Amino acid sequence: MKRKFHESILRAYDIRGIIGETLNTEDAYTIGFKFSCFVRKKNNISKIVVGYDGRLSSKLLNTELIRGLEDAGSHVTSIGLCPSPMLYYADKILRADGSIMITGSHNPSNYNGFKMMVYGKSLFGNDILKLAKFNAKGLSHKGTVKKFKIDESYLIKITEDIKNINSELKVIWDAGNGATGNILKKMLKFLPGKHILINSEIDGTFPSHHPDPTEEKNLKQLKEKVAISNADIGIAFDGDGDRIGIVDNKSRFVSGDKLLYIFASEVVKNNLGSTIISDVKASNKIFDEIKKIGGKPLMWKTGHSFIKEKMRKTKALLAGEMSGHIFFADKYYGYDDALYASIRLLKILSEKQIIYKLLKPFSKLISTPEIKIFCNDDIKFDVIKRCKADILNKYSDVNMIDGIRVNTKKGWFLIRASNTQPALIVRCEAESKSNLNNLILEVKHLLDKYDIKNNL
Repeated sequence: MKRKFHESILRAYDIRGIIGETLNTEDAYTIGFKFSCFVRKKNNISKIVVGYDGRLSSKLLNTELIRGLEDAGSHVTSIGLCPSPMLYYADKILRADGSIMITGSHNPSNYNGFKMMVYGKSLFGNDILKLAKFNAKGLSHKGTVKKFKIDESYLIKITEDIKNINSELKVIWDAGNGATGNILKKMLKFLPGKHILINSEIDGTFPSHHPDPTEEKNLKQLKEKVAISNADIGIAFDGDGDRIGIVDNKSRFVSGDKLLYIFASEVVKNNLGSTIISDVKASNKIFDEIKKIGGKPLMWKTGHSFIKEKMRKTKALLAGEMSGHIFFADKYYGYDDALYASIRLLKILSEKQIIYKLLKPFSKLISTPEIKIFCNDDIKFDVIKRCKADILNKYSDVNMIDGIRVNTKKGWFLIRASNTQPALIVRCEAESKSNLNNLILEVKHLLDKYDIKNNL
């Protein structure tokens, strides 16, 4: 089978595009057919698990994806509408040869895509390009399709250690009209404490707010509800349940790197010397503090596929990203599961009570949020490449594992190309407002040089 995909949909760690423009149902069928052949064992039939999120286009893409898998000879297990972590869980317990999650994750409602796993590992990078070019040939007979309910088994797993959660905790949950809505309703019946759930109806138009809880503007409703209800914490999820966003009892936003530090403090306390991974967008303070408490901090590329692969190679017990992906290999499977992370957080909160008391090491730091600057997909990586030459001529302490991260006497700044959106990502951090402003100005001058419009 030969079909040429729109080149923009072949991303670093998944396939993702705009429905009706760069991605359609024919692509879904072709991906299914090619994937079936790509993972098939010699002289055997591949076992594939498939799930999909709540976007308007997901159900039809799911139908065509399964048709492609079946036509190529795969045995398909369909778990239906679910958050991504439930698909990852199904992949583990069903011992699938491959799995595909149809999701647009945190992207706008007109996007959708495919996250793939082969033999328990994320399919990413060059392997996605190989899949796209793969000359697939199906078997002489069709495969099979069966439906499978995984909800109960998944809930039992993620709630197996909840006895120490304080029954007096008051928690506001925001499903953001995403795929966690249904399973979250069931999960809250298991949990001790007082729980209020908002935006639980699954709606692919995302009427409440954009489905990215790591952008503070999307947590306005959650913040208000925490304040009005005098709650201890507010917890939000993205469109497919692999990202978590947090506000504390004073409705203050907790960034993803600080959240990782809270988890790391607990994991390292019980596992001295354990490796903890964070991405290039994280505060320098994270790495310093993890080292102080007896852990081995490691900076790595942004992206769930890159992080999971690095965890596997280094046997890290925990990893996290600024974007709210938290990966627990400590007592769990090592994939990003925002629902499981929320339960781990409630256990910590039950013992320590106030989140911001856990974040004293960061009290003097001033940082920008993750700033997204529009930049077309076809030029964003070239812009980074050209920026590197300028930066290397000026600075000596430069990290280029993912974009350009520069340490200076004033602080640090990062410029990188997003792998999921037409954007450049910028972040700066310093110990004073004036130093932070100087770093921001430095980045602005650099981007202005290449005619990248920005509001820095």
